[in-house]
Amino acid sequence: MHGVGGSSPQEMLDDPRTVRVTGDDVAAVFRRTEDADAETRPADYRDKPVPEAYVWCNLTSGDATRALWLLLLPFMVVNLAHWMRPAVTGRIRTVRLYGLLVRLAGLTLTVLLVGAAAEVALDLAAWQCAGTAACAGGHSWLGFLSPAESGWWSAPGRRLTVAALVPAALTGLLWYLSLRTWRAYESQQPMERVDGPEQGAGRSALGRPGFWYGRRLVARLRAAHTAAGLLTVAAGLAVPAARFDRRAGGPAVLDLAGWLLQAGLVTGAVVVVGVVCRRGRGERFLDRTLDVHLVRRLPLAALALLLLAAVYAGWARPGWASAGRLPGDAVFGGLAATQGLLVVALAVVAHLLYRAAPDPRAAMRGLGGPAVAMLACALGGVMSGGVAQRVSDWLDGTGTSLAGPPVLLTWQASVIPPLLLVVLAVCALLARRTWARARAERAAVTGDHPDEAADAGRTRRIATARAMAGLTDRVPLLVTVVATTTFLLGMGALAGALVTDRTPAEAAEGTYAVLQGAARTGQAVGSWLIGVGFILFVTWGRRAYKDASARRTIGILWDVGTFWPRAAHPFAPPCYAERAVPDLTWRMATWTRATGGRLVLSGHSQGSVLAAAAAWQLEPSARGRVALLTYGSPLERLYGRWFPAHFGPASLASLHREIDCWRNLYRLTDPIGGPVRLPGDCGPEVDREALKDPLSYGRTTEHPLPAPILGHGDYQADPAFAEERRRLLGRLRPDVPAPRPDEDGPGTVPGADGGAHGCAGRSSA
Repeated sequence: MHGVGGSSPQEMLDDPRTVRVTGDDVAAVFRRTEDADAETRPADYRDKPVPEAYVWCNLTSGDATRALWLLLLPFMVVNLAHWMRPAVTGRIRTVRLYGLLVRLAGLTLTVLLVGAAAEVALDLAAWQCAGTAACAGGHSWLGFLSPAESGWWSAPGRRLTVAALVPAALTGLLWYLSLRTWRAYESQQPMERVDGPEQGAGRSALGRPGFWYGRRLVARLRAAHTAAGLLTVAAGLAVPAARFDRRAGGPAVLDLAGWLLQAGLVTGAVVVVGVVCRRGRGERFLDRTLDVHLVRRLPLAALALLLLAAVYAGWARPGWASAGRLPGDAVFGGLAATQGLLVVALAVVAHLLYRAAPDPRAAMRGLGGPAVAMLACALGGVMSGGVAQRVSDWLDGTGTSLAGPPVLLTWQASVIPPLLLVVLAVCALLARRTWARARAERAAVTGDHPDEAADAGRTRRIATARAMAGLTDRVPLLVTVVATTTFLLGMGALAGALVTDRTPAEAAEGTYAVLQGAARTGQAVGSWLIGVGFILFVTWGRRAYKDASARRTIGILWDVGTFWPRAAHPFAPPCYAERAVPDLTWRMATWTRATGGRLVLSGHSQGSVLAAAAAWQLEPSARGRVALLTYGSPLERLYGRWFPAHFGPASLASLHREIDCWRNLYRLTDPIGGPVRLPGDCGPEVDREALKDPLSYGRTTEHPLPAPILGHGDYQADPAFAEERRRLLGRLRPDVPAPRPDEDGPGTVPGADGGAHGCAGRSSA
């Protein structure tokens, strides 16, 4: 199994002639052409293995529409926070509370994104620009909405109704993408388990029968988030009209209709929150049920309220004119405050879980999930504020005819420069430590080659590669500083917007000259940075749409970010593992059951994570006939530290006990892979001593030209790879893969015990 970025079957099998033995154009298993019928010729393969390659790169870097997934980045990040909870046994209620808080944070992100679209379309375009003669005159496409034209659509409520098509269409697009990607990627059902769920000590939840099939939860969340988006648009239509109808002497019928409609919106919001809070993932069994009535009726009810709001807002109201801003400050301020409270509560819950079972290897002492949730909220705020700020500048080039976006968005943009200064300071500190470590590594590099002539340049490059690889272990420090600073600055921006109700530059007027200059500079630079960032974001997505190599780069990001199922946000990019893991499980289980053979799972980088997940899903009888060879693996270095509940020391040790044998290869120059570090005697048995990189320090008979520093790639080029694979194959029972005339039962092998082996009593692989 290849890693991030993918590889072709020809490269993986080292043969230009390959054939697909099972699978489709998205993910498939390949063999060399000459091995296609290996099972029918067992005598030819008595002393050699039959290599196969599972190619899954198209799950993350396929057609050009994947570039749209960039818009879903905040949803992906908050979904990661769900899986980052600390490892703990028991504490079921606390664990459920953790998941509930993350789901609520995800719901606020949906409301924030749709609210930002409504801010742009309803407030900036339809309410402010179309209602101002100077702005509408400069944009001919808004002419039919301008009061100067005295057309039917020029009434404020009707202008808002037309503009509401934009956020409503965005909500529909998110619903469609979620449904389409579910059918394309995650609808594959895992293999039925005849042995039932296992409850072994320390065993990862990834081995539960229903872990890789979350259809019921995703459908419920999709319905709830779609309804939340439609209700947000409906509120943008109903609230301004209801405020006008509450004036003295207004029509009593419209006033009553406004109150009833707002009561319906509040009721709908309560139902949506209740659906999100009601249940989380069910993993202990394969749940094929679907809450059909809820999934269908909740979005339809929200759509009905939106249509009623459109009729209500479009009703004729003599004397109603647009002025100033729509009431968006309160909405965005309430969202920011809610997100801050949710992150604080999540941090408290994560700390309680960590205290129950401390893990010194866990990133940020168990607070990785709250930190990542904070970054997701900040990313959503930056994207929303960037869109609003750029559209406002585009509509109002002079900056004098429009009131502009809500004040809070300007405050949030103004805190970006100090945040970047903090990030630059942390990066400078890390650079200094890396430089110092590189100098310290030079002695170690020289000591590794005592019999060769020293080469200062060569030594420096190797030492620098080792030091740079160590930066991965410093990521928790950077995330801690960025998340904490973002939270403090975000709360400061919220307080400033609520207290002053003016932009930072306006609020600083009449104070000290230094403070005025800092406020104006921060506001201007922040607006510029957020605009440049948004332009770069759109440009990157456009380039990825046209350029296959750029799509491949984006696919590498999703390889890491979309491994996990959509447990917190249904609009996150799809989980490729819900297709890949059942693929691998079905292939391994059916092949071993049909032939009685043994196999070695060989996984590089992210492929090693898929290999571990697939091995956990096998029945115990089949798992005991599997050996695992991982190289450049992030199982402990990244997944074990950031996702301790699923890849912590206890879970990895359980995997080692249940499979036949396991060996892991890594290099000191690899920034991603590392040792598995199992406790006790299991650690040295699994981890081979760090491989030499480069393979040769100087020129030798075997390497007459300078050997490259390989880092994370080309592990198969190291002789240790072939050596370890040969030992694993020799350790497995030498059963010849061949069709079995008689079935003794699922997963059994005639003449073999088929059991799993623990650490005790093992010989070194």
